[in-house]
Amino acid sequence: MDIDAYGGYGGPGAPGGPGGFSRGMAPGGPPPGADPQLWSWFAAVDTDRSGAITAVELERALINGDWTPFDLDTVKLLMSMFDVDRSGTIGFNEFSGLWKYIKDWQNVFRHFDRDRSGSIDRNELRDALRQFGYNLSPPLIELVQAKYDIKASNVASAYGATPGITFDRFVRACVVIKQLSGAFQSLDTDNDGWVQINYDQFMQTVLSLP
Repeated sequence: MDIDAYGGYGGPGAPGGPGGFSRGMAPGGPPPGADPQLWSWFAAVDTDRSGAITAVELERALINGDWTPFDLDTVKLLMSMFDVDRSGTIGFNEFSGLWKYIKDWQNVFRHFDRDRSGSIDRNELRDALRQFGYNLSPPLIELVQAKYDIKASNVASAYGATPGITFDRFVRACVVIKQLSGAFQSLDTDNDGWVQINYDQFMQTVLSLP
């Protein structure tokens, strides 16, 4: 599977679902040529009617399948990926790409959440990363699980936090692993799985990641 092929939107739906945008009503009609349903979602998220979505508005709109709010770091990651013009906000055209991205990731999450628990456990995470082409060692899988497990967060839900990696953190974990792997591969010029870098190269590599 290609990790870049996944993304999507929509409310959490039935318990155990991945998550996405909370549902809301939007006034006004879409601009010419725009998809009416997509414009409705955009206008609902753009609560200050500025014509662009801020990080705060996006965070308020995104929820997990257990109704917990999206992790702020994941929101910032999504903003950095889709704010093409670097305006600090998401316009309608940028939102179109973000919408599809979340939708696709919802499908990926459902595919690997085989026990329909609404979260990704260690074995499901290992299977997902392996199918993406990342064969992490058991200790690394444990480290990723510990880092992104909802239990490591202070976020609380009226329904209680679900053990395991929630939808938002699953997306962030997979994207971060992809970016780290890409950064390593760019340094591993002879493809032998080893690199030798100095302190400045290491810091540049780390600090260049979202």
